Amino acid sequence: MEYSDDIYTEPVADVDTLANLGPLRALAGVWEGTGIDDHPVVTGVEQDSYVEHYELQPIDPQTNGPQLFYGLRYHTHIVKPGEVETFHDQVGYWLWEPAAATVTQTIAIPRGQVAMASGPAEAGATQFTVNAKLGSDIYGILSNPFLDRAFKTTEFTIRVTANANGTWSYEQTTSLEIPGRDDVFHHIDRNTLTRVAEPTPNPLAS
Repeated sequence: MEYSDDIYTEPVADVDTLANLGPLRALAGVWEGTGIDDHPVVTGVEQDSYVEHYELQPIDPQTNGPQLFYGLRYHTHIVKPGEVETFHDQVGYWLWEPAAATVTQTIAIPRGQVAMASGPAEAGATQFTVNAKLGSDIYGILSNPFLDRAFKTTEFTIRVTANANGTWSYEQTTSLEIPGRDDVFHHIDRNTLTRVAEPTPNPLAS
């Protein structure tokens, strides 16, 4: 998308984020589900089920001069069935840019890794995909020195589907280069989530 040469003037935003989330509207709320994880182990690959609690709450509209985002702040917390120890924890934002018809996800995990992934989507889309690649200046991946050496993430992709029954599903693939393996390892997570609570309106809307 080409933005105006005026990089300072902000557009007028609607205060009601929930009404302006485009394809992200189906994700707003608090969700739970049991998913499947394929991850690397020394002998090859191991598959585990996991229990996920995923909260996505609307934030006030955000602007960068003429650029306007509506979005959801998210936190997903994952444990193995019957356990309390964290299996995976992740925070960030899902952002919808109406003018560019683009979805962006920011990702931060407490293993010392961050990423930003993005992809095209129409406002009424029920499925979209975002992607990040190592080395990209805009939608990329950064890891701490150990992860960069031992489990180098070269690409991240997540496909999201809003289902007709009110649930939503994702399948995400993290591509890893691991010492001693000739092929790239595809770490895959997939889940279908059921809403357990409605979203809380963003501060301006309430």
